[in-house]
Amino acid sequence: MTHIVLVRHGQTVWNKEARFRGQTDVPLDDFGLRQAEATGGYVASRWPVSAVYASPLRRTMQTAAAIATAQGLVPQPFDGLLDVNFGRWQGELSAQVARRYPEDFQRWLDAPHTVHFPDGETLDDVKARVTAGLDEIVARHPDETVALVSHTVANRVLLLAVIGLGNEHFWRLGQETCAVNVFDVLDDGGTVIQLLNDTSHLLSLSREK
Repeated sequence: MTHIVLVRHGQTVWNKEARFRGQTDVPLDDFGLRQAEATGGYVASRWPVSAVYASPLRRTMQTAAAIATAQGLVPQPFDGLLDVNFGRWQGELSAQVARRYPEDFQRWLDAPHTVHFPDGETLDDVKARVTAGLDEIVARHPDETVALVSHTVANRVLLLAVIGLGNEHFWRLGQETCAVNVFDVLDDGGTVIQLLNDTSHLLSLSREK
């Protein structure tokens, strides 16, 4: 059995602005760095890990560095955790996308699994990437605990796959910045969810945004 601690990255300026991030390389803001530090301490206090993998973008690598440093490790960039490519939506405010692509934006809200982002990807593309990535990491780390740091879209899609649900349920899973999720991958390939969207370690930071 492999124990997986799946974390979303900390806050960025683009999160606060409700701007589509995707594969744009946006760093953590000051509050996000504090979130990452708190998350590193929290993970270290509950889940000693043997490795930390992260999407290669700065916001995930910065978050992973805080988690890894707290346990004397170095984070490893891993393309299998990369965020969705929002295509032409990347860098745009949600309100701007709603005006420029009203039908696609409404479908994103109502039926996200049917959307192909212009010049970008689909949620099924993300599912193929993150599930293959998980399989590779589990094969590398049998009977170990591993931390993974990724993005809200990638995390939701991966968690849905782990639960056995399709991407039509995308909006039914919450995934806050620096949320911690925990699940087990059993030797027979089955999975057991232990924790979802835990942000209890961030409560002391809530007044500092």
